[in-house]
Amino acid sequence: MAALKAREGMETVAHDLAKLSPEITASIAKMRHVAYNTGRVSSKYKLLTAVAMSVVIRCEPCIRAYVEWATKKGATKEELVEFLNVAMTMQGCPGEEWALKALQAYDELIEGRVVENEGCCSHGTASAGGETS
Repeated sequence: MAALKAREGMETVAHDLAKLSPEITASIAKMRHVAYNTGRVSSKYKLLTAVAMSVVIRCEPCIRAYVEWATKKGATKEELVEFLNVAMTMQGCPGEEWALKALQAYDELIEGRVVENEGCCSHGTASAGGETS
């Protein structure tokens, strides 16, 4: 599956970066550990928030990583969609397009389904004239 191969490739590059820049990468890893560790708010909800923020900042690698991490902490598809609803509400149409990427990441990484992506706005939304593409 293309999504898993791409993720494995990034993990290899990340390992190389950690060797070349151990102090910074270790600091970032520690920051993630502290930020996403369960405190008064569970890790699952912190990671779902990170998914929503990744949608808003339009970072596809972040979306894929946080979707995967959130589900490993017990997040369901329905919970993911509720957080995506917040991101879409804050961003409108661009938020919808990036929320679709997050849902696609879930389908590919968690459910193992291959999802074809034709690019931005290709999912049949209504055009200005009220017709669907």
